[in-house]
Amino acid sequence: MTESDWTKLIRSTTKIDPLSGAINTPIQFSSTFDQQDFDHFGEFDYARSGNPTRQVGEDAIASLEHGQHGFLFSTGMAAISSVLLTFSQGDHLLVSKEVYGGTYRLLNEILPRYGINHSYVDFANLSAIETAMQQTTKAVYIETPSNPTLAISDIAAISRLAHKHNLIVIADNTFMSPFLQNPLDLGADIVVHSATKFLAGHSDLTAGAVVTKDEKLADKIYFIQNAMGATLGITDTWLLLRSIKTLGVRVQREAASAQKIAEWFEHEGWRVCYPGLKSHLGYEIHRSQAKSGGAVLSVDLGSEQTARQFVEKMTIPVFSVSLGGVETIVSYPPKMSHAELSAEDLAADGITPGLLRISVGLEDADDLIADFSQALED
Repeated sequence: MTESDWTKLIRSTTKIDPLSGAINTPIQFSSTFDQQDFDHFGEFDYARSGNPTRQVGEDAIASLEHGQHGFLFSTGMAAISSVLLTFSQGDHLLVSKEVYGGTYRLLNEILPRYGINHSYVDFANLSAIETAMQQTTKAVYIETPSNPTLAISDIAAISRLAHKHNLIVIADNTFMSPFLQNPLDLGADIVVHSATKFLAGHSDLTAGAVVTKDEKLADKIYFIQNAMGATLGITDTWLLLRSIKTLGVRVQREAASAQKIAEWFEHEGWRVCYPGLKSHLGYEIHRSQAKSGGAVLSVDLGSEQTARQFVEKMTIPVFSVSLGGVETIVSYPPKMSHAELSAEDLAADGITPGLLRISVGLEDADDLIADFSQALED
């Protein structure tokens, strides 16, 4: 029997404790585990290498992303870093030209020290991707929708092209979550998440996740996870499991509200970045690979001054970094998520001085629209 995603959310996160019958995963507060003897070690020996609580969480995220091997990390950047550190000196990566600021910092400031280099490419142009390939290119890195302009990459088409050249495909699925998009089904080899965002969903923990179907890739990722040690803590794993149970109902409502809010901003004449709008350049591709436009949109209010006034006057959202929480979060990418970028790079990526990113929460959409409307009044 093939389970629906709704059923899988609950089944993958509800593992009955065989000792007590508890329906919630026990929190195993132990850094080390008793072994039978010199020659027979159990599944767990030291918590950095594996813990029963974290194992349930890793199996759950693997199931949700339709993979076989899951890994949980202390943050989203720990997850992304661990995947990219599976590459070696002299390797070259192709990266979609619009990526999260933390990924940009890792690619530009840290990986080159280890001889791992990259090129940014417009992934909307398949011929540009092929042209940018080098003899040392080992992987392509997709972020779709991208942060913060919600640019769309065709995961299936890019995966076919990459695999033709024996390249690994890595996809950041943070903005969609496994409930709305499954890159492995579209040809990607590795999926990464900032699980801090929609998977956790309550702005109360940081976490990262990686999933793959490929055993050899899984072995490489596990080696880095174990060697570097940036694993997710046991309490946070338990909280993450609890949160994933409601992922479907949360993102479905949040995405419906985001669609309504994006349509309202567009009707009011503002430039809106949201793949659920027919005016979005990637609308058709996104519709073919995701269930909805998601819960994040960006709106260009024309100037930094107007954006400042909007933030000062709004009353319902919080003004903060991050996204994916049950509360609506408004962010200013030029000074927050993408502060690492130069003015030239911001402009090249379409991150204008008036751009605000809105992660829509569980508040009433009409209440948010009324608040946004008054915040835009002179």
